[in-house]
Amino acid sequence: MKKHLKKIALWAIGIYLAGGIALYFVQDKLLFHPEVLPESYKFKFDVPFEELLIPVNKEVKLSAVLFKAERPRGMVLYFHGNAMNINRYAKMMRNFTRNNYDVLILDYRGFGKSTGRLTEEALFGDALLMYKVARTRFAPWQIVIYGKSIGTGIAAQLASVRDCRRLVLETPYYSLEDVAGDVAPIYPVGWLLKYKLPTYTYLPKVAAPVTIFHGTEDETVPYESGKRLEPLFKKDDEFVTLEGGEHNNLNDYPLFHRKLDSVLSR
Repeated sequence: MKKHLKKIALWAIGIYLAGGIALYFVQDKLLFHPEVLPESYKFKFDVPFEELLIPVNKEVKLSAVLFKAERPRGMVLYFHGNAMNINRYAKMMRNFTRNNYDVLILDYRGFGKSTGRLTEEALFGDALLMYKVARTRFAPWQIVIYGKSIGTGIAAQLASVRDCRRLVLETPYYSLEDVAGDVAPIYPVGWLLKYKLPTYTYLPKVAAPVTIFHGTEDETVPYESGKRLEPLFKKDDEFVTLEGGEHNNLNDYPLFHRKLDSVLSR
């Protein structure tokens, strides 16, 4: 009987360890779902735009699109979610151009026409390049940093090291470890994750006003994870709850547009 139990225990341990190893090596595929575009691909949008190719080094080039407002009074740096490419998020750009902001949106490495290997360090470095592009056109007090989903950690980190007019986070997480812990609670995800994106460590370092949007029925980043950021707020920061809102439908809520229009006009 003891031998039988020992054999079962060894099998269980083996399966557990194999699962942890698999989780470590496939986490990029679990976290990121890019859609690659050929180098010859031409973007087509029904609003004025300019396609940019931002060189990082000889091997890495970043694909970006600058959406143009008619009379821009500033620029939004938009860090998108973990799926597809710029095409998926283009419909959101009107939220900013109609408020007289240009919008610069970047595809992460391996997304769209951007090349190079994706790492957390690369995400932060590429965000700094976006900021440098914005600074050639606008002053810090005219720059809004905006993050959506996985882009919220990137946006928050950038705003913690560079001045801006405002930081806006749509469906943010306390940290990726916080979210991953709900998905794989039996594993020490803090050790396994290559991407930490601890938003909670960046927010206290952000001098600019912060606005967060989160839906109560978010099936991807739990509302509770975003809500954990609220105690880190400064006096005038704001957490906007969208009752019944899910991860990808906040743009359908009139309250979202009223609040966003309000913060962009300040």
